[in-house]
Amino acid sequence: MPRGRNVLTDIREALDGFVGYRVMVKANRGRRKVVEREGTLERTYASHFVILLDEDKQYRRVSYSYADLLTDIVELSLCGQAGLQKLQFTAS
Repeated sequence: MPRGRNVLTDIREALDGFVGYRVMVKANRGRRKVVEREGTLERTYASHFVILLDEDKQYRRVSYSYADLLTDIVELSLCGQAGLQKLQFTAS
């Protein structure tokens, strides 16, 4: 039986092109708690990606899975001269 392309692999390949870009992360942490932070997309791995946050002269890394993007638990927006551009990922 032939294997189709994995949606999570497609998301990873899409994010590979944005490594090094400034992004805004909006993460739903449950119970009406939403965290918004700005950082740099540092690296992509097989099952997750890493964002380097630079808040208050302190550097911190956070990681999220590609499934978090697919299920809208995490939203990524590119920070550019024209403002924020939300990245959309679907399972089609």
